[in-house]
Amino acid sequence: MQTTAVILSAPRKLGLGTVGITPPTGDDIVVEIRYSGISTGTEKLFWSGDMPPFPGMGYPLIPGYEAAGEIVEAGSDSGYRAGEHVFVPGANCYQGAFGLFGAAAQTIVTKASRVTRIDRGHGAGGALLALAATARHAMAGPNKSVPDLIIGHGVLGRLLARLTIAAGAPAPTVWEMDPVRMTGAEGYQVLTPETDMRRDYTSIYDASGRGDLLNDWIGRIAKGGEIVLAGFYTAPLQFAFPPAFMKEARFRISAEWTADDMTATRALVENGTLILGDLITHEQPAATAPAAYETAFSDPACLKMILNWGTA
Repeated sequence: MQTTAVILSAPRKLGLGTVGITPPTGDDIVVEIRYSGISTGTEKLFWSGDMPPFPGMGYPLIPGYEAAGEIVEAGSDSGYRAGEHVFVPGANCYQGAFGLFGAAAQTIVTKASRVTRIDRGHGAGGALLALAATARHAMAGPNKSVPDLIIGHGVLGRLLARLTIAAGAPAPTVWEMDPVRMTGAEGYQVLTPETDMRRDYTSIYDASGRGDLLNDWIGRIAKGGEIVLAGFYTAPLQFAFPPAFMKEARFRISAEWTADDMTATRALVENGTLILGDLITHEQPAATAPAAYETAFSDPACLKMILNWGTA
């Protein structure tokens, strides 16, 4: 078996190629991918060569952890059937290439336990399910609070704001510096930091990855306030201790989504409480992948780029 896939052969060297894929077993499914998303966080770091050492990292690498498609073959022990539409968080089925993420391919083989059924009517928006579950993971669970300030109005920041409102909590404030990204808010306010006079936020969520601004955020929390690091940071994080000491600041790192997050997020998407499709600003055929990745990583107006793999 073979498939066409996006192959990152070295930093800044990306193109389409053909790779072998492992044959499926009884608990595997074969999925023809319809849509795959491009992450401007971790995938950009692999593309640029700035990603710190990471388990399973290496080149050539097939990127992508956001994909949706149709099952074309289902193993007897999979619990699925051909024709079902699923979200796929990646695959490691390739011969001669690392599948650390592995969703940016036309055909993949994966364990059935890794995918999630989703209505095909969501179209390309179904590929954003993992990012939404990541936002939900940052907010939900014991000893967690929803944000009252969000740093960054990209896709993750918008999802955090939407989930906060969906939870019935007060609308958060969002900070954004780029005028292009300040639009599109529904039910919450987007400000530049210098126009926001508030200094008593209880829970600040960073969705920008700008760890160099940590001191600025500490100056905006109330005593005992929390800063949640929901981005991905390549450089060591540091801050001035005295202001944090005076505020008795708390810091929390949010990591990957869990199965419970995915189940809850899927329910929100399926019942219409959480909309994903309108977060997609760009879509290109998979054949133009090199240009699509360049646009996703360099154009501030591109919130989310989707590769369209066409019909199988």
